[in-house]
Amino acid sequence: MSSWIKIRGSLALVGIFLNTLVMILPLYVFALLRLVLRFHAAQVPLARILVWIAETWMATNNAIIGLFSGVSWRVQGLEGLKRDEWYLVTSNHQSWADILVLQKVTNRRVPSLKFFLKQELIWVPLLGLAWWALDFPFMKRYTRARLEKHPELRGKDMETTRKQCEKYAHFPVSVMNFLEGTRFTRAKHDQQASPYTHLLKPKAGGAAFTLKAMAGRLHCLLDVTIVYPPGTSRSLLGFLGGAMRQVEVTIRQRPIPVWAAQGDYENDPEFRQRFQAWISEIWTEKDALLEARLSA
Repeated sequence: MSSWIKIRGSLALVGIFLNTLVMILPLYVFALLRLVLRFHAAQVPLARILVWIAETWMATNNAIIGLFSGVSWRVQGLEGLKRDEWYLVTSNHQSWADILVLQKVTNRRVPSLKFFLKQELIWVPLLGLAWWALDFPFMKRYTRARLEKHPELRGKDMETTRKQCEKYAHFPVSVMNFLEGTRFTRAKHDQQASPYTHLLKPKAGGAAFTLKAMAGRLHCLLDVTIVYPPGTSRSLLGFLGGAMRQVEVTIRQRPIPVWAAQGDYENDPEFRQRFQAWISEIWTEKDALLEARLSA
């Protein structure tokens, strides 16, 4: 990566940081009002104001990225997207830049993205409180070993998430889930013995967990495929600094089967096998799309 790309990327990061400082204050003010005014008539409009602030923050970030990165965008599948629909969103995961790419192509086209976050992330400076104010679900997942020692904890994570998702009943949201669970590297791919060429194995349980927690409100899967130019740096700094001259994004809208939100993934082997087969079919098509784009 050249020094010029690093300088431009660093300037973009500074711009995003300054934008965050400017937007975080009004967000905190309205978050405090929402914390104090607990009645329903105030909660919904205040939540909408908070979403507007977040969308404005993302729009400004997009302008900063466009200024410094010079990325040429090729985006397919924006037709038919709605702001009044509930979506489950997934994407292949290669870089920290993926989040900025997703915000770029979806901002103000679909409801604001909500990421399921580990509970520990609430302590991230500035952003942790902002995520809480924007109703990002914070999840405390328990390992199998801990559940065996403390069976009373079984189902606690689902119940906590379900309570979080009750807030989404009043206005549409887009729930984001990277099914691979981690960024793709060739080393991880080989360690997994992944059957896909360009993808890690999907963790279908996360999607099943989300669908069940949302109690049937999610009817459409936005299947996003991000393609970066081969042989370029996929780092966040490289993306912001212009190492990637072109980014391709393909969005496919897929109906979510009714049965997918009704089963018990952890305790029903038949349902788990059926759900995994559904996700595997989607992943096979995504891998073929990546192969076609990268070999063109």
